[in-house]
Amino acid sequence: MTIYTDVDAVTSIVTRKGVSQFINELIVYLTEDFRLWPTFDKSARTAAHSDVGVIELMPIANDSQFAFKYVNGHPNNERHALPTVMAFGVLAEVETGYPILLSELTLTTALRTAATSVMAARLLARNNSEVMALIGCGAQSEFQAIAFNALLGIKRIKYFDIDDNAMAKFKDNLSSIPGLTLIPCKSAEEACIDVDIITTVTADKKYATIITPDMVAPGVHINGVGGDCPGKTEIAKGVLLQADIFVEYEPQSRVEGDIQQLDATDKVTELWQVLTGEAKGRTNEQQITFFDSVGFALEDYSALRLIAKLAREFNVGEPLALIPDFNDPKDLFAFVK
Repeated sequence: MTIYTDVDAVTSIVTRKGVSQFINELIVYLTEDFRLWPTFDKSARTAAHSDVGVIELMPIANDSQFAFKYVNGHPNNERHALPTVMAFGVLAEVETGYPILLSELTLTTALRTAATSVMAARLLARNNSEVMALIGCGAQSEFQAIAFNALLGIKRIKYFDIDDNAMAKFKDNLSSIPGLTLIPCKSAEEACIDVDIITTVTADKKYATIITPDMVAPGVHINGVGGDCPGKTEIAKGVLLQADIFVEYEPQSRVEGDIQQLDATDKVTELWQVLTGEAKGRTNEQQITFFDSVGFALEDYSALRLIAKLAREFNVGEPLALIPDFNDPKDLFAFVK
C-alpha cells in the first residue's frame, strides 16, 4: 500500500531529527541528486494563474522513480487564515507507476528551500561569511535563518519586513538560539549595510524593486528565494547586470525568476554544473553572486526520498488504500458490483 505521511507524521520526523539536522541530511540528498542532473527527465512546472495567485504541478523522473508536487502561491491567503504556500506530493515507482508515498509538502517545502539555499551558498558565498540580511519575515524566514546559522556559520542576521507583527514573530521564534544575534532594521536598505549575504523571501506576485545596486557591496552573495512567477521580481535589473547568476533549471527561471528581466542571451549557470565541476562558482572575494532560486521539482524529489526513508526508520506514516487491491487486475468493476 501507499504510505501516507501527513503533517503530524512529518512534524514528528523533523522534531526527532531536529530542524538543522534534517536540513543537513536533506542537503546530502540534494547534492547527490543535482550531481545526477543529466539522468533526470525534466520540465518546467505547469501553472494555472489567476488574479489572486497560482496553482502549479511540478513533475520529475529518472529511470527508477517519479515525483510530483502540487503547490500554490496566494499572497492574500492570510485573510482566509491560510498560508501563502500549501503543498503535497507523490513519490512513485517508474517500473509499475505505483505510488510509494503520499506526503504533505507545505512544511517540507520550507525545509527543502532552506536546504537548497545553503547548498548554493556553500558554492557561491565567501567562506568567512558571518552576517546576513533577511528581507521578509514570513513562513520561510525562520528556516532560512536556522539553516544559515547552523550549517554555514552565520552569526548575525539583520532582518526587515513591512509587517511589524511578522518581525516580532521572527524574533520570538529565534531569540533563544545560542550563537545567533538578531538585529531588527527599519528598512531593507538598513538591513543590507555591511553584510556578506542578502536573502530575500517576499511573496507579493508583482514587479517590485527590493534590492537595488547601491545596496549590494562587492563580494556579497544574494539568495533570491521569494515566491516567483511570471510578472513577479524583487531584484533590480541593475543588480543582475553586475552579478554572476546561478539558477536551478534555466528554462523555468527565464519565465518566472528575476532573470525574466534579462535578455535570453545573457549568461546564467545552472547549479548542477557547479556541483559537478563543469562550471565555476565563486572565483574571487569581490565577485557578486546571485542565486535566482525559484524552486524546482528535483528538490521536492530529494525531499520525498528523505521523508520516505525516515518514515521507515521512525515507523511513522499510515498505509493508505489509494490504489485498489485487485484479485483480478482486469476486473475493476468488481469493486462496485
